[in-house]
Amino acid sequence: MFDRTKNIQLSIIKQMELKASHYPDVISLAQGIPSFDTPGCIKRRVERALDRGVVAKYSLSPGLPELRELIELSLAEDNMYYDWQNEIIVTAGSIEAITATILTITVPGDEIIIPEPTYTSYREVICLAGCKPIFVSLDENRGWALDINKFKEAITDKTRAIFYCNPNNPTGTIYNKKQLLNLADLAKRHNLYLISDEVYKDFVFTPTYTDNNADSCGLFSLAQVKNLRKNVIRIFSFSKAYAMTGWRVAYLHSDESIVKEILKVHDSLVTCAPVISQYAAMGALEMAEKDLLYFVGEFQKRRDLICARLDRMPTVFDYIKPNSAYYVFPRIKLKNNNSWQFVLDLLDKIQVAVVPGIAFGPHGESHVRLSFGRSEKNINNAFDRMEKYF
Repeated sequence: MFDRTKNIQLSIIKQMELKASHYPDVISLAQGIPSFDTPGCIKRRVERALDRGVVAKYSLSPGLPELRELIELSLAEDNMYYDWQNEIIVTAGSIEAITATILTITVPGDEIIIPEPTYTSYREVICLAGCKPIFVSLDENRGWALDINKFKEAITDKTRAIFYCNPNNPTGTIYNKKQLLNLADLAKRHNLYLISDEVYKDFVFTPTYTDNNADSCGLFSLAQVKNLRKNVIRIFSFSKAYAMTGWRVAYLHSDESIVKEILKVHDSLVTCAPVISQYAAMGALEMAEKDLLYFVGEFQKRRDLICARLDRMPTVFDYIKPNSAYYVFPRIKLKNNNSWQFVLDLLDKIQVAVVPGIAFGPHGESHVRLSFGRSEKNINNAFDRMEKYF
């Protein structure tokens, strides 16, 4: 009866949060929710919109013109030049942007390559569209780097796109410029789309390259390359950068020829992004730069804290220090390193919730994902329990 859903499941991250909700004393380092509240300047922008009575009706399907103009300006600051009228769509969170994109560019039976470990919901959206996810493992020995030869081997006549997140969730890796340009060359040769989810672009802690073309933030995007406009579909969400996970607002941008087709699917899915959230996004772009910088500083402190706590447990974990996002993805060094069993034991025995590595693809097995988006108190209390337990 439910044929479309037979190959998909509820996100394992959400499964862990549901399981954790049954434990009254649980400490969760599982779901990627920042511990901060939405900044006050964003709330005030929304309050003004409410007072003016402008949030109760639909916006245009691609989003409020004022917001799209702000997005165009913010993209230009990062050397990405897209027309707000024809090349930007405001979406109901990044997962809606991803879903609309994949439904637009594929037909059932197509294949989409995803480097892994990577965000767990990518697989589910691909399967929902009737497509097949093709996992290509990252090279853990080189800091979870892209291996271009593995991508070459994975391409078939059914391949439609390569879909990645940069910075990477769950590893905190930043793919450098050379790796991405090699991937782009491959995509051009085979006429593939490149879907780039850059939700963690603002959380960069360590510069990864220093060549003369390096952007000041240390993060390179293929959306900056003019001759890739018809290959690259870039997605960004306000959820993480501005502590707005509950507002459900994001955007995508690409060449006009692609965006006009995605817009049809977006309109069919949600009509438009929540208008009240679009005003919140305007507040973020207009006034929340200082808040964002504060968040980045705090997350870097928490990154250093969680790594220090991992260093105190060398017989249990081995890890690569993340350069970005707010996750660390340690390998379990115990004899029984089944990631599902490991996280269920932690939850049942000491009420600490983390995510099993298998959630992020086959090569995530024997790892766990820990979020340092949570407070320092939660991080310390969780590790106090783990140290005592082990």
